[in-house]
Amino acid sequence: MIKKISLTNKILIAMGLGLILGSLINIFAADQAIIQNYFVNGLFHVIGSAFINSLKMLVVPLVTFSLICGVCGIGDINALGRIGLKSFLLYIFTTGLAVSLALAIAITLDPGKDFVNQQHADFVNQQHATEFVAKVSPSITDVFINIIPSNPIAAFAQGNMLQIIFFVILFAIAMLMTGNIGKQLAETAEKLNEVMMQVVTLVMEVAPIGVFCLMAKTFSEQGFVLIVPMIGYFSVVILCLLLHALGTFSMLLIFFAKLNPITFYKKMRPAQIFAFSTASSNATIPVTLYALEKRIGVNNTTAAFTVPLGATINMDGTAIMQGVATVFIANVYQIDLGLSQYITIIGMSILASIGTAGVPGVGLIMLAMVFNQVGLPVEGIGLILGVDRLLDMLRTVVNITGDATVTCIVARGENTIDDAVFNDPESGSISEIHLPHKLS
Repeated sequence: MIKKISLTNKILIAMGLGLILGSLINIFAADQAIIQNYFVNGLFHVIGSAFINSLKMLVVPLVTFSLICGVCGIGDINALGRIGLKSFLLYIFTTGLAVSLALAIAITLDPGKDFVNQQHADFVNQQHATEFVAKVSPSITDVFINIIPSNPIAAFAQGNMLQIIFFVILFAIAMLMTGNIGKQLAETAEKLNEVMMQVVTLVMEVAPIGVFCLMAKTFSEQGFVLIVPMIGYFSVVILCLLLHALGTFSMLLIFFAKLNPITFYKKMRPAQIFAFSTASSNATIPVTLYALEKRIGVNNTTAAFTVPLGATINMDGTAIMQGVATVFIANVYQIDLGLSQYITIIGMSILASIGTAGVPGVGLIMLAMVFNQVGLPVEGIGLILGVDRLLDMLRTVVNITGDATVTCIVARGENTIDDAVFNDPESGSISEIHLPHKLS
């Protein structure tokens, strides 16, 4: 009997095939109008974009119903505040660890030190001449003010996660205070949340096709040729991302969550693949929630709060990029940075992860803020733009892995994680979905 290929392996195969096909198109068919128009910008673009939209479609309703269930499940406002504070501090802590690790490795390996000497002067001059204008980031005061939505409907329509989280938590607390009416609404929310989880499984069934198209389009446009002149920077960022994801998170899982990191990574693999292919923490929220609740065994009362918050403010991968990029650009432009400036970079990365939450192009905004603060030329960002898309995919994997790690730590502290589910290799695995002909 032939063993059926699991959904995760199907997605992995699709990702690999998409990467290979995209790279071949980039090398051999970059100027072929038919392939570019009908496949890269046609078929791959349409299916890939539709797949991302299908994931984004799930985010707001899933977060809403799941968060209502989580708050009502906790039933204690003090416990809610405790979970919120733990999550926030842990996210800030891991971001600080990430940028500190990146700076330590980047200073040791010194990427970009011989960049100009390696016959790349023309490349630097060309990029330097290209004007890079970063979007203006909101002030920290505006961020805190704007957490409270003046129009909740607009917040839901625009997908503003911080405002949605604030409103839904406030609404759920009010449900707790209204007694029987709130209880009835909570029961309805639980049913709707279960339906939304089923919608997630439906979308995940077509994931291999979507992932294949996303990877094929990305690598047909980017290819690996852009990495060559930036190999030093690219390699150091990847090294830091791997060390943080496999080293830092593993230690945190062992000592604070009391979980086996190998089992954890196996169960988070589908969410990590989604994060890599979409390069969006928010778009991956439904899959992250599914993995944590169904595969790892974290109770909805914890995961429903920590995952949306983490997708909004936790940016470990971006912080690593900032640390390495700062050292790289300083070396390229031969600018010496002192200890005080490195400390400033750490502080700015932590503050910027909160201050730019939910803003499009967040990574480059944060980097521009850091460059301005330590006196580096903002136009230097133009040097790293070519490889940023590929690194963004990896950064997102680290970000959602950090969300899941913090969620497990908080869940262990609150005793809301089921070890039996975590240790069961088959728990939460998606089997074939058989749709009924009619509802009874």
